[in-house]
Amino acid sequence: MAKVVLNQVSKRFSDSVAAVSELNLEVADREFLVLVGPSGCGKTTTLRMIAGLEEVSDGQITIGERNVTHVSPKDRDIAMVFQNYALYPHMTVRRNMSFGLRLRYGGNFVSRLWRRWQNAENASKREEQFQQIPAKVDQVAGTLGIGRLLDRYPRELSGGERQRVALGRAIVREPAAFLFDEPLSNLDAKLRVEMRRELKELHRRLGATMIYVTHDQVEAMTLGDRIAVMDKGVLQQVGPPSEVYHKPANRFVASFLGTPGMNLLEGELVEENGRFQFRGSGVQLEIKANQHPGREPNGTRKIVLGVRPEDILCQENASSDWLAAGHGQVELIESLGDVGYVHIRLPGDEANGAVLPRITAKAAVNAANGTVPGPALQDRPAPIAFRAAALHWFDGKTGLRLSSPGRD
Repeated sequence: MAKVVLNQVSKRFSDSVAAVSELNLEVADREFLVLVGPSGCGKTTTLRMIAGLEEVSDGQITIGERNVTHVSPKDRDIAMVFQNYALYPHMTVRRNMSFGLRLRYGGNFVSRLWRRWQNAENASKREEQFQQIPAKVDQVAGTLGIGRLLDRYPRELSGGERQRVALGRAIVREPAAFLFDEPLSNLDAKLRVEMRRELKELHRRLGATMIYVTHDQVEAMTLGDRIAVMDKGVLQQVGPPSEVYHKPANRFVASFLGTPGMNLLEGELVEENGRFQFRGSGVQLEIKANQHPGREPNGTRKIVLGVRPEDILCQENASSDWLAAGHGQVELIESLGDVGYVHIRLPGDEANGAVLPRITAKAAVNAANGTVPGPALQDRPAPIAFRAAALHWFDGKTGLRLSSPGRD
């Protein structure tokens, strides 16, 4: 296995279209890194540049200690698993899995004779490796639980079985790095969960370097040793999933990660008589001295307050761990069985046509009757409180995260 490094890598399709801009990223040996972001953010283009399927406009890519920026895909010692499986329909599972190895070590009679004439010792090693291909395929097929499928054709397989065959074809090659381009997106929800678990276990067994592209943040959070969040071709943040979730670098990362995403409320942080108060976007709350990021010299600061749904409480007389933020109108309650999403419209100047701010709270569902406990009833006003120790602050102009005592 090997380390993968991208140094100032850019991809431009034209002067006006930059898919990836000056990307610096290092994937450690044996690491599972997930590239995540919305459609069009540049994650798949990045993966294809690593694979050699897209030319690099600027920058350098190294795999191991070798500069592969201008090396052809077949010589980069990588294996790629595609979203659409890319299996040969006229070949059996066994032939699909062994195809790459047979190309590498085999060939027709003339090419094998030519190798013997050039270098007899090397040709002998390649011939030995060629003879080991059936055993390798059987071993990997057994590991993936598809040994019984080896003599079937792709048309005779389910989606999950085809995905395992595509994985097996990559594994038998024993490459320096595995590249995955949204490999689970064509599977149903239950099978995706099973395959996520299998991929994580596979990474543990192989100890392989893996780079995985997805727009599904659940896959990113559960699979990656680290996740790299991209937007509009620019790397926004990279780090362990828990760090990126709890300390997002900017507004985009905060709103993108999480289901639902973080609630973002624009307003001002005001200091009066040594007390801090956040005002804006339908809420007003007193901030504790150790929970604010500071103010501008004039006493106020344009700021964005971020609160995750699980850190919002729809309840009166909350404990001292919570900050009262006012009241809102419950528009909709969605029950997912174990949790409920409470969608709340905040007060505002509706008479002047202003778009009223909305927030979403997450609450446990009462197992007895399947409802969200507390006063959160649809089409009714509800009190709102924020968890004091879980406030996030972002600069109102740049959107960058602001440090605050107690969190950073």
